Amino acid sequence: MITRRDFGRAAAVYTMAQGAPLPATTGDGLRFGFIGIGIRGMFLLEEFQKLGVQPVIAADVYEGHLTRAKEVTGGKIQTTRDYRRVIDNKDLDVIVIATPDHWHKQMALDALSAGKHVYLEKPMAWSIEQNIEIVKAVEKSKKLLQTGSGGGSSALSLKAREIVKSGALGKVNMVRMANHRNTPEGAWVYAVPPDASPQTIDWDRFIGPSPKKAFDPNVFFRWRCWWEYSGGVATDLFVHMLTQLHSVMDAPAPKSVVSQGGVYRWKDGRTVPDVLNSVYEYPGEFVADLYVNLGNSSGTRGMVIMGSEGTLELTMRGMTQYEEPKSSDVQRYATNSWPEKMRKEFYLSKGFTEEGRPRVAPVRAAKPKEISVERGTSHQAQFLLAVREGKPILEDHWRGHAAAGAAHLANQAYRAGRRMGWDWRSGKTQEG
Repeated sequence: MITRRDFGRAAAVYTMAQGAPLPATTGDGLRFGFIGIGIRGMFLLEEFQKLGVQPVIAADVYEGHLTRAKEVTGGKIQTTRDYRRVIDNKDLDVIVIATPDHWHKQMALDALSAGKHVYLEKPMAWSIEQNIEIVKAVEKSKKLLQTGSGGGSSALSLKAREIVKSGALGKVNMVRMANHRNTPEGAWVYAVPPDASPQTIDWDRFIGPSPKKAFDPNVFFRWRCWWEYSGGVATDLFVHMLTQLHSVMDAPAPKSVVSQGGVYRWKDGRTVPDVLNSVYEYPGEFVADLYVNLGNSSGTRGMVIMGSEGTLELTMRGMTQYEEPKSSDVQRYATNSWPEKMRKEFYLSKGFTEEGRPRVAPVRAAKPKEISVERGTSHQAQFLLAVREGKPILEDHWRGHAAAGAAHLANQAYRAGRRMGWDWRSGKTQEG
């Protein structure tokens, strides 16, 4: 069970995450297997290879992905359509899972049961209940599992956490986070390879535990658009925000959420919304307003933390801190209806002139302060340090569950049209 003390361990990782990028020898001696080497899986294959790990075997159900894996490893990696061959390889230290969400649970359970450390792409699983199954399996196995959001372990997030904990923003009462994009690729309308067919794609293996469905290459390459395989914008994009939010605010998980949205832009048969706005309530008396808009590219992307004494804004460009304006207790607007003598006495009692003007120049708020943050150690490199040296990781199985579970909770609220609450440690949810 995760506790506030567990979140306090972030201080132990701070120096590591803030430090310079690690050398390419970080992963020397570690043998990796990969399950799912599509868009995200291919990035991870290349990233871990740069850090010195040995890619041994990769599984995918599309032949084109397997061919590309051979290309980026110089032909050294073994390839297969059957993920069990990766699980059963006794020479592996780590298995990386980057498949569609509906396969995460079974593959993670199999990898842990085989005694392997696991790097599991976000979201942790297809549902809250499946998250809990994985959490229990990790605790039983004594192996490491890191989820792949990375938002909470970035140098920018850890610096923001330091500022919030210093009290410089006063009492934080609201956090707003957003992600806008307005392109087919941004809305998961990914290009379909011209050779996509039942011969090049093992459709039955892709479908796996989901309801049977006739072959459809659009579904295969754009699976995030359907509830059967994904949680849509919440589990793809909210998860990044929630991971960062929980780290920065030292908040394990939300208490409840309400959601609104719909399919407003991409009328392509998808069932998940392309616009979603969810408002979470957190312990510690603050709310977090998260939204994704796949039909507009001009809105803000980033995080705004609002407190009684200041505001901290995190964007792709960096971090800016704003101080709240200083206000006096002389209320000219509220006292305008008072009798003149009473009003003048009130002004004088506050140290102002009879007309309500300050006797000394008011203190102005400080100018916005740009805060520079050096590039830190990558999320993947932090995982290697955890495996090789026992370093703590910021995004372990409990944190992965908290972020993915909160995203699933937003979807439940959206689909039910009701406020949803939960006991995040047990995963049990309830309306109201």
